[in-house]
Amino acid sequence: MGRLDGKVILLSAAAQGIGRAAAIAFAKEGAKVIATDISEPKLQELEGYSGIETRLLDVTSKKQIENLAKEIERIDVLCNVAGFVHHGTILECEETDWNFTMNLNVRSMYLMIKAFLPKMLAQKSGNIINMSSVASSIKGVVNRCVYSTSKAAVIGLTKSVAADFIEQGIRCNCICPGTVDTPSLRERIQARPHPEQALKDFLARQKTGRMATAEEVAHIFVYLASDESAYMTGNELIIDGGWSL
Repeated sequence: MGRLDGKVILLSAAAQGIGRAAAIAFAKEGAKVIATDISEPKLQELEGYSGIETRLLDVTSKKQIENLAKEIERIDVLCNVAGFVHHGTILECEETDWNFTMNLNVRSMYLMIKAFLPKMLAQKSGNIINMSSVASSIKGVVNRCVYSTSKAAVIGLTKSVAADFIEQGIRCNCICPGTVDTPSLRERIQARPHPEQALKDFLARQKTGRMATAEEVAHIFVYLASDESAYMTGNELIIDGGWSL
């Protein structure tokens, strides 16, 4: 018997990294997983897993989200994972960078929650898990101006939804990782002028001497999606190897 037997879980950014690890972990625990992403080739790699169905979805498109909401009859857990990491201070953040980051990292969660929360309210139960970060209101991090701003907003959004709907059977929490070894991180490292030094810098800030794995973060997703965390709402769960100490 799985910890998530019978639960219908919808998540974004499921094609790689933390989203992929979470989708696989959910399925292994017995959930019916609807894994979405904008990358069809990478999504197809998930179709071999029992319990996972895939859908193409641009979470910045209100129309696409609303159409998906019409197709899904029941949803127990909504996981908002999609995001983008901009590198730079406020002086290196152009207005286009700011708008792109806030659109993907915050507005997408607003659109997803607004589309699927009514279904949860009709069921008188629901669970929302948002992806935030230690780089937010929790910790100031160099060269993460708009990213940290967006992830602080996610914490605020999480607490607001939790407070507004706690009496209607809705839970809302967020996960705040430190540095996680994912394909997107490796891409950002390679994009730096000196990739080897960039990797050393990432590792140097981790007091454990290593980065987290996507699978370690996925364990937190499973816990929050399960009934084991039934008394938790409005919380930010930190998994950062002590980086925020």
